[in-house]
Amino acid sequence: MSVYLDVIWMLNFLFDLFLLLLTSVFLKRPKVWYRLLLGSLIGSSIILFMFTPVSPFFSSPAGKVLISAAMVYTAYGFVRISYFLQNMLMFYFVTFAIGGGLIGTHYFLQQDSYLANGVLVTQTTGFGDPVSWILVICGFPLLWLFSSGRGKDVQVKKLQYHEIVNVTAVFGDSVLSMKGLIDSGNQLFDPITRTPVMIADTALLRDEIPLELADHVMSGNILENLPELDEHWGLRMRIIPYRGVGQQNQFLIGLKPDSITIHTEKEEISVKKAIIGLSSSKLSADGDFSCIVHPQMLQGAASAHVS
Repeated sequence: MSVYLDVIWMLNFLFDLFLLLLTSVFLKRPKVWYRLLLGSLIGSSIILFMFTPVSPFFSSPAGKVLISAAMVYTAYGFVRISYFLQNMLMFYFVTFAIGGGLIGTHYFLQQDSYLANGVLVTQTTGFGDPVSWILVICGFPLLWLFSSGRGKDVQVKKLQYHEIVNVTAVFGDSVLSMKGLIDSGNQLFDPITRTPVMIADTALLRDEIPLELADHVMSGNILENLPELDEHWGLRMRIIPYRGVGQQNQFLIGLKPDSITIHTEKEEISVKKAIIGLSSSKLSADGDFSCIVHPQMLQGAASAHVS
């Protein structure tokens, strides 16, 4: 029997891509396609190693762990150790779940098998296991439907008060685009105008706002030597007092935008009254969002449903 190595490699490449995509769906990781394709290429390279002198190593558990770690690192990056381990564990969970289903499906559908010396022997072609091809061919469209439809049911961050949304803030000709977390715990208002305040990560906005303003916020000395900004930004600046848990009164520099648009999965909400408070602290350890949206910004605002 002839073995078509390129076809077997392609099967493994597609299967690895399928597993990485499914991991992204369950963990809600961003799908960076070139990283996913490169991770799949690394995973499928184990087929080529099987025909080299290093085959014993890559056939061992240590070699397989090394390959899978390289796949996960390439596909999702390394933010911190807990983030990486979460990706690894979910990747293994998906792999074992799909692998178990594949074995069961193979047993159910395989017909060209026979008993030899008390051992069940199956026959296949040099093009790879046909059941694996069926899983790959059918799995990709099903995964697409799952991730865009039923996959929403397994979200850890619920809709409304725990949803990641896209936020667009307009300052004249300047436009700030951010990922926002809707959090009911954010109840900060400007005490004078009672305007809800959205908290933004200044470090992630350094390229979008005046550099001297970003450096001043990051210094932590809010009321000392306020930066001199041009009229475009200076007239928008606000000083907002607040009190944290177990802390004395503190101050936050805010910017008053012309408008803010919040893009959820179902609608676009236009917010006319809001202030963006600039925080010197990192808001998301994993980089999932760059601002915390005030829940009142979702109420009493004009909205348009997204079809």
